[in-house]
Amino acid sequence: MGVGHGHGHTASPGGSGGSGAAAGHAGGRHRWRLAISFGLIAAFFVVELVVGIVSGSLALISDAGHMAADVVALGAALVATKIATREDSSGRRTYGSYRAEVFASGLAVLMMLGVSVYVVVEAIGRIGEDVEVETGPMLLVGLLGLLVNLAALLLLRAGAKDSLNVKGAYLEVVADTAGSVGVLAAGGLILATGDGIWDTVVAFLIGGFVAVRAVVLGREVLAVLGQHVPAGMEVETVTASLAAVEGVCDVHDLHVWTLTSGMHVATAHLVLAEGADAALALRAGQAVLREQHQIEHATLQVEGHRSSACDEVSW
Repeated sequence: MGVGHGHGHTASPGGSGGSGAAAGHAGGRHRWRLAISFGLIAAFFVVELVVGIVSGSLALISDAGHMAADVVALGAALVATKIATREDSSGRRTYGSYRAEVFASGLAVLMMLGVSVYVVVEAIGRIGEDVEVETGPMLLVGLLGLLVNLAALLLLRAGAKDSLNVKGAYLEVVADTAGSVGVLAAGGLILATGDGIWDTVVAFLIGGFVAVRAVVLGREVLAVLGQHVPAGMEVETVTASLAAVEGVCDVHDLHVWTLTSGMHVATAHLVLAEGADAALALRAGQAVLREQHQIEHATLQVEGHRSSACDEVSW
């Protein structure tokens, strides 16, 4: 019987890598993108909130509220990438602090849902009221907001493919961009029709759009926290790959989950045929997981026969 433990990260999940952890962590590699986007969004939030209050535009105020959520979410994302790449000195976090980014993404979801609820409630409360909106400042700020959001989108787009944390920030900015477009549309419609109801209608639509994006991201966050099989991966396929390793006659107790973005983890028991080389089977199994399924951190146990202790486990 033997146990093989292999991973291909620059630093081990136990946090013994220091700067190496940052190099191996997707969120850490894109931290500069988050920092620049945070500065842009935070500066514009103040401008949009002031103009929204002065002009009386609910669409502008709702977009400013969402930008406030962005400021908090981006700030949390920045802190999370710092925590995730920091060496663990306590010895208690055997997988390091990589999941800090997942919790930051969860915070982004809660902020987005809170803003969407506020906007929808305010929009419903305005139904039937005679609303007057100053369209000049509204259109100007809407255009500036669109430019700021587009710049942030370009910065975060690449990182969103690699990191759930950056993806959360990216989706926040996507929703903000839609909000800026909505502000411009509302201003144009008010100018064209002279009816302030369009400000309320657009605010309602922005709130709904933000809620939908929050739910999509929230499902991904819950899948990671619930230790679901990574998206796009099938347990049966992974099992078959390990069973095809020379010397392996059975595979059981396979578990696959995502630790954080780009870091998949697996454990499994490999039952060996009589006379099979355990060391060769371990190395081959780890190579299969790494090369065919992008699972670089795997703990495999080999057995000469199926252990009755595994069958007795109640869960």
